[in-house]
Amino acid sequence: MSRVCELTGKAVMTGNTVSHANNRARRRYLPNLVNVTLISDALGRSFKLRVSAYGLRSVEHRGGLDAYLAKASASELSDRALTLKRAIAKKTAGVEAVVAA
Repeated sequence: MSRVCELTGKAVMTGNTVSHANNRARRRYLPNLVNVTLISDALGRSFKLRVSAYGLRSVEHRGGLDAYLAKASASELSDRALTLKRAIAKKTAGVEAVVAA
């Protein structure tokens, strides 16, 4: 399982750990990934995703999984999240067509 957030695309970064004597050693900065279950209102079911804590706050700030995926760019989403985004868009497009008629 890779260390990449499925919603924001946050991944491992590298850098230096610097001692008091200014000795430098390479290190890895890992994202704070959490396994969460998010509920899609449009599809009426829940999905298990591996999301960073920052990504989880972003989902809550935008008003839920559906609203977050509607605004998210496809380049930062994982394959699972991208298929979820397409399914939600397809479902909401069908609902809007029924309401407009």
